[in-house]
Amino acid sequence: MKLRNSLLLLITATIWGTAFVAQSVGMDYVGPMTYVCARSIIGMIVLLPVIAVLNRVGPPRAAETPEERRKGRKTLVIGGVCCGTVLCIASCTQQLTLLHTTVGKAGFMTACYILVVPLIGLLFGRRCGLKHWCSVAIALAGLYFLCMTGGGFSLDLGTLLGLCCAFLFSCHILVIDYFSTRVDGVKMSCIQFLVCGLLSGIAMLFAEQPQLSAVLLAWKPIAYAGIMSCGVGYTLQIVGQKGMDPTIASLILSLESCISVLAGWLLLGQTLSMREGLGCVAMFAAIILAQLPAKES
Repeated sequence: MKLRNSLLLLITATIWGTAFVAQSVGMDYVGPMTYVCARSIIGMIVLLPVIAVLNRVGPPRAAETPEERRKGRKTLVIGGVCCGTVLCIASCTQQLTLLHTTVGKAGFMTACYILVVPLIGLLFGRRCGLKHWCSVAIALAGLYFLCMTGGGFSLDLGTLLGLCCAFLFSCHILVIDYFSTRVDGVKMSCIQFLVCGLLSGIAMLFAEQPQLSAVLLAWKPIAYAGIMSCGVGYTLQIVGQKGMDPTIASLILSLESCISVLAGWLLLGQTLSMREGLGCVAMFAAIILAQLPAKES
């Protein structure tokens, strides 16, 4: 089960890493709120037939009393609303970050959730061992070498938005950690996209001037992000995080930054410097260290 969940999260990181370009290209045509709204609605639509098929071919459900079914539906809706609200704020913040800083710096600051997740976990009594903290430190160093190739930090709007983004995605990971063992992951993912699409749509109407022609021009990056990043990626995240330590989950998901660089090198012929290669090696080493079984006392 642990290996399966790790593979699902690795697939998620791969999808997100390749979708990062789509996020940037999409905003050449539409605003950040419009982009988040469109891709979220597509993600929800993609999951509707999946849910219908799973309801038909899935294993028979255990007998439940009407009260148990009512509580189950209530928990599902609450989980979807909570995940969707946090995802909406985090996604919009990430899109705004891309408008004010480089892709590399945005990727590095967003992936700092690998440090924020265990720190927040300490507030709720979830302790991490020395092995996990060492993995986090190695991964942070790898992310720095991988993403921060154009200079250091400066306290500007892009940096502040990026750090806020790291905190918000940390909250999203922890909310999923809480609800994923209590509800159907695919259904909760569908609800979260509905909520995310509605909230970002409201923000879009107030903050932007959406035009159908612009959305149609950006249909390729929006469709890829909606189908793959949302419909497939975030659903696999919910399923893969079920029963997984959120610190380890955040480490695996942070590979999206590493995979985006490798994809550019392998598929687009972009140059991979020695510094970026070192960053990739460090991140993979951190993931392997985190997955090593602990010694039995």
